[in-house]
Amino acid sequence: MSAPEAVGSAALAALDERQREAASVLRGPVAVLAGAGTGKTRVITHRIAHGVDTGAYSPSRVMAVTFTAKAAGELRGRLRALGVEGVAARTFHAAALAQLNFFWPTLAGSPAPSIIDNKVRMLGQAADGLRMRPNTATLRDIASEIEWRKVSMLSIEQHAALGRTVSGVDSTQLVELQRAYEALKDERRQLDFEDVLLACAGMLEAEPRVAAAIHEQYRHFTVDEFQDVSPLQNRLLELWLGDRRDICVVGDASQTIYSFAGAEQRFLLEFERRYPDATVVRLETNYRSQAPILAAANALMRGRPGALELVPARDSFSADAPTVTAYDTETDEAAGVAAAVAAQIAAGASPSDIAVLYRAHAQSAALQQALAAAGIATTVLGGTRFFAMPEVRQAILALRGAAVAPTERDFLGNVHKVLRELGLSEEPPAAGGAQRDGWEARRAILRLAEEAGPDATLRSFSDALMARAKDQHEPTMRTVTMSTLHAAKGLEWPHVHLTGWAEGALPISYATTFEAIDEERRLAYVGVTRAARTLSLSWSRAAGRGERAPSRFLAEMGTTARGTGILRETSPNAARGRRPR
Repeated sequence: MSAPEAVGSAALAALDERQREAASVLRGPVAVLAGAGTGKTRVITHRIAHGVDTGAYSPSRVMAVTFTAKAAGELRGRLRALGVEGVAARTFHAAALAQLNFFWPTLAGSPAPSIIDNKVRMLGQAADGLRMRPNTATLRDIASEIEWRKVSMLSIEQHAALGRTVSGVDSTQLVELQRAYEALKDERRQLDFEDVLLACAGMLEAEPRVAAAIHEQYRHFTVDEFQDVSPLQNRLLELWLGDRRDICVVGDASQTIYSFAGAEQRFLLEFERRYPDATVVRLETNYRSQAPILAAANALMRGRPGALELVPARDSFSADAPTVTAYDTETDEAAGVAAAVAAQIAAGASPSDIAVLYRAHAQSAALQQALAAAGIATTVLGGTRFFAMPEVRQAILALRGAAVAPTERDFLGNVHKVLRELGLSEEPPAAGGAQRDGWEARRAILRLAEEAGPDATLRSFSDALMARAKDQHEPTMRTVTMSTLHAAKGLEWPHVHLTGWAEGALPISYATTFEAIDEERRLAYVGVTRAARTLSLSWSRAAGRGERAPSRFLAEMGTTARGTGILRETSPNAARGRRPR
């Protein structure tokens, strides 16, 4: 293990012992194995701030790579709060695209190709040219297969040799369609998102002067969610690094849930083998969840490669054990979950503190209908982003317009006036429709105005809203969150309801291999570790005209009607009357 740098930086003061150890090592390869809720983003940002504070890093020479634009925006915001500006916090795609746009004109004498905005549409056009008529769902599946092929760094011929197919399209047709798609892109001088990474990697390999310029620009790399990198992303990272070794990777093998998109946890698991002198720090103190929830999570992953043993950061002897409830039908399950959520809200929980999570989008309809019938407003993750909602854009434009007009009202009075004119009423519309969604969005803007401080003006407030939109820093809606397990990764709520814990749903029916079942287990682990205070699991016996068994993952965690295991079994009626602590 490398010797830590001097630890006098103020950036280290708020960290625990293990976090401080990870943030103190500023040189050489570093791997931070960070379990769920252990403060990995805090470690990343404080490590960079410590490097800047001590003079070890120049902000402009640091690149922090994330997997989503939202995570990059959060990283930039946290660094600003620590007094650090100028760090390149970007996704792999954003960083690669910026480099292509910068170097391409010099190398090729023309602007870089444009990015296609709809891969499925172009695939449909390529299919038309071959007199093929796949439906839209099939085209989406083909687009996903093309993405997997490219991030796995396979040619069309190598992919064909694997024997992978898409329903409704045989292997010969799949090869022909991919070639036609690539030819159409070339003809129109366009790239898709995966091409951006491939083209950037190819440029760095073929042009030594470009590689030298990148190596000079960026000296220190940090990669978040390293368990999710694909072979193509890992290759691009190697090219960015060159012969340098100042790389810090942060990840958790137990949260690898994107193998279908090309993610390979082996790059995290084999980091020590590749860098024998690497500093490796394990973060296992969980600051999010109560001890019984962590016991369930640990039971799920025990013995799995790279699994961490999470321990609670605080005393939680009074915490309730997670519950599991069996229902006869999916309709009964949805009604029971809605009743349990209503009971939590009636007992004082804020709707924004509650999440209802499920494996697949198809499970959401019954749940959303049951929650609406109970008068509970919901927000579906993965739907329209807050700042893309027409009601929000309209409000920001109206606030900017009001800022230039003379007025006698104070700041909050002006915001109230603008939002009332746009349709904000005292009483909310009925839950479950577009009108209620718009009302909740305007209420969220009003709450931001109430938190803006005494010196706020319409102009400064609207500017702040624009900055939040750029960083994808969305406000909290006072609604119950509904989400797939995949979309919920990286988030947390005090109260979480996990539904559909039955064979065929979790693990999902098409997960038949050992590797696929293991990925479903990791997905279940991600769901469990989203919960901070209470965790409720449920499943239904009926599936169409057949019957289902409880998920094997429930048995792995241990259930008992006597309440002595990790999970406490409850009856449907008990679930409906449950209250949060």
